[in-house]
Amino acid sequence: IVKAHALYGNKEKAKDPFFGLTMGSGSQSSGDVFNWFCVEAGSSSNPTVLLIHGFPSQAYSYRNVLPVLSDKYRSIAFDWLGFGFSDKPQPKYGFDYTLDEYTSALESLIDAVAPDKLSIVVQGYFAPIVVKYANEHQDKLNHLILVNPPITDKHAKLPSTLACFSNFLLGEVFSQDPLRASDKALTSSGPYMMKEEDATVYRRPYLVSGASGFALNAITRAMGKDLKAYIESMRSILASDSWNTKTTICWGLRDRWLTYDGVEDFCDGLKHNVVQLPMAGHHAQED
Repeated sequence: IVKAHALYGNKEKAKDPFFGLTMGSGSQSSGDVFNWFCVEAGSSSNPTVLLIHGFPSQAYSYRNVLPVLSDKYRSIAFDWLGFGFSDKPQPKYGFDYTLDEYTSALESLIDAVAPDKLSIVVQGYFAPIVVKYANEHQDKLNHLILVNPPITDKHAKLPSTLACFSNFLLGEVFSQDPLRASDKALTSSGPYMMKEEDATVYRRPYLVSGASGFALNAITRAMGKDLKAYIESMRSILASDSWNTKTTICWGLRDRWLTYDGVEDFCDGLKHNVVQLPMAGHHAQED
């Protein structure tokens, strides 16, 4: 557990947004600083690589990657706030799950786990947040790897599997369903066939507390509102003459959420390396 990112607010007890009842401990802010669940492998003397999961997923998605990287790198994977086993405060009681908040929260976590230079791998819809952070801290980065990031105008609209969580009332119902929030959301994005033992890990946060569902609902709404602007900003950053960070874009071609059309056109003429993964989908680290 790593403590990072000071919470805001008046520290009142979090309440259910519909019935006004006091929420359980999983929805309450843990103190002055949030708790992040992190997994680390490899020697601390090796170069650091930070593995960042997508939406909606967990650090667990890198379970097969960590052992491979640990021979040469100090590899760290973490759960974003609201996901997996990190804190999941009720929105408006310390964290609202906006993209701007996630950007500043990421900075605080990196300062805690990797104060020196590092490389970053980020998969999926959190890529624009990471690029915004990276643009302000290029001196800290050795290499940035974007795995199936939303990078074209067509990518700005969330797939129906995720967009349903932002629907008024219906979204609250869906986000509390562990099979829809974990299994369906993960397996609808590509060829990934989830084993039951893996599904158990992904479902657990939704089974033990309603906090995971409320967080999923909040971040989906934030993505729907601000994702387009963040994608436009990411495109501008990656195409800028001031962008000097070595960048690789890996693309699982069997992604059912994000089309590959336009990705090569964007990268053509830029200095970024593009790697195609013919048998992988949106969550390439799973495939």
